Amino acid sequence: MSEESILVVGAGGLGVPAAIALARAGAATIGIIDPERIELSNLARQVIYETGDVGRFKVETAAERITALFPSVTIRSWAQPLDASNARELIDQFGCVIDATDDPAVKFVINDVCIDALIPFVYGGVLGMTGQAMTVIPSKTACLRCLFEEPPDEAEAASCRDAGILGPIAGAIGEVQAAEAIALVRGKKPQLAGRMLIYDATIGPRIRITEVAARSGCRCGAARSAPARATA
Repeated sequence: MSEESILVVGAGGLGVPAAIALARAGAATIGIIDPERIELSNLARQVIYETGDVGRFKVETAAERITALFPSVTIRSWAQPLDASNARELIDQFGCVIDATDDPAVKFVINDVCIDALIPFVYGGVLGMTGQAMTVIPSKTACLRCLFEEPPDEAEAASCRDAGILGPIAGAIGEVQAAEAIALVRGKKPQLAGRMLIYDATIGPRIRITEVAARSGCRCGAARSAPARATA
């Protein structure tokens, strides 16, 4: 496994800019997994795709375009969903994972498998004009289950998907995720380890970064490694 191998889960509004940013930064190997084909509605915010690509698998087209721009980068692609049946086998092949999916259930699969495999990942999410990102280092920093013990139910998840996303917000969050992933695989300190970046374009724009505490009893075990607070 290459030390600079990063898996991007999702080849849409978050995953495309993240993958391009990784290639631009010189990542040795980029994996991309996504089961979807390109639709006309994707073109407004997923600028790597063109009208003639409609109907093709996203990962195939993304791999072709990124390779043409950055021929020294190795792209590996899977036109299939990531789920509990294959996640461990795929994730074990990479040094870091970027969560660029819009499916909450898949986000929790990534979280749980990465925690068990001791592989760091960078969470990302966009809803309307807001976006957020956080880096999870297993057993050291808070994970998604420290924030939400269980994924939202299908009705809530569907409501969020219907709200849509703004392309430039997704692009900015994807770039942030890529920067965090590059720092991780190159042994540098990621800026968002245990911290949530929130970008809110409804008021400015405004960016804030907040500390995320590990939850006692969470399966990630980060709370046990957190330094004890001084008492009076």
